[in-house]
Amino acid sequence: MQLLILPMILAAGMLATATTAQADSSRDKDKDARGVLSIAVFGDSPYGTSNADTAQFMATPAFIKTINADPDVSLVLHVGDIHSGQQICTKEYDQSIYNLWTGAPVAGVPAAPGFKFPVVYTPGDNEWTDCHKKNESGGANGGNPNPLENLKFVRDIFFANPGHTIAVDMPVWSQSKNFDPRYPTDADFVENVIWEKSGVVFVTMNIPGGSNNDEDNWGNPTPLNQTKAQTDEILNRTGADLRWLDQAFALARDDHAQAVVIQLQADMWDLDGKPPSHIGAYRQFIDSIALHTTGFGRPVLLLNGDSHKYRSDNPLVEGAPCVTEKPGDQAAEAACADDAYDNQPNGYNVRNFHRIVVHGSTPQMEWLKLNVKPGESEGRASASSFGPFSWKRMIQALPPAP
Repeated sequence: MQLLILPMILAAGMLATATTAQADSSRDKDKDARGVLSIAVFGDSPYGTSNADTAQFMATPAFIKTINADPDVSLVLHVGDIHSGQQICTKEYDQSIYNLWTGAPVAGVPAAPGFKFPVVYTPGDNEWTDCHKKNESGGANGGNPNPLENLKFVRDIFFANPGHTIAVDMPVWSQSKNFDPRYPTDADFVENVIWEKSGVVFVTMNIPGGSNNDEDNWGNPTPLNQTKAQTDEILNRTGADLRWLDQAFALARDDHAQAVVIQLQADMWDLDGKPPSHIGAYRQFIDSIALHTTGFGRPVLLLNGDSHKYRSDNPLVEGAPCVTEKPGDQAAEAACADDAYDNQPNGYNVRNFHRIVVHGSTPQMEWLKLNVKPGESEGRASASSFGPFSWKRMIQALPPAP
């Protein structure tokens, strides 16, 4: 197999041999076989209504067992938020989630099995960008209010081995090793990864929801102006994300991939009860996704969390069908009450795009079973299928926590 050199790095002519080998190993060696790939997707989990509410945390081992027991699943994706905005930010809590996922001991939690599949995780706002806010900074409860320090905790714990997944090793490209040397701060983004499987290119980007791409001013109470550390964070991460998306689509074109999957946390169309300006800072990502998807010409699926309610739609086509869960009834689905297109209009008409918001946060935990069937008609589309993708909500009553 010909070694892969990511296009932007090739232009710079500075890719080291070790990095090239790592990138090549990230490709699906059985890609030509192109069998059905089943993926468990979840996010906004575990959640608590307060720092003292550990019900979902204690139920997580049983939740992991339900995914492990599925004979089809071979990969797990977490779209961000490992605790709620009502719980404090600490390094110790982050470590406890990592231990649950990997099967390491967790104090007070018996028989944590750990996932038996590779886990790819992208951070959410509750892990870092919102840690300065009152409920998460903790005060006397010992929370850390510094967003950048909390992001460092996440990186040190979940991304300590760049280019490799959590729980079970699967090589991936990490932006920390595959970046354009003209932008050296891109090397910080170890959480941004790319991999290729079953003819599909997958890409993750650190785009936090809730805080409008980190535009909510840091501080408690919130100051009138952003600090230089915050403005630098927004500038560096936004640029790194956009360049990483460029690389993913360049790879998809070069490898004649049948589809692209984008994994991020923010629901970039969700008003979240705030004025429209609160979603304004996502426009550059939406524009880039729309442009790349149009140029690619094949199915592109976006997976995100953040707004907690399951949703299946195409927010890049005006008037496109939309399905969501009914409030108070996870098992029922209904037409969406709002129109995501209206929240971010820009004259888009990108019909080879689809988006799924993964359910999260509520007491009954849930995951999405996403199937990739190579060779399926690219024109196929329904409330639970799109191109080579089909999915099912896995809603289960979990046993009481021990």
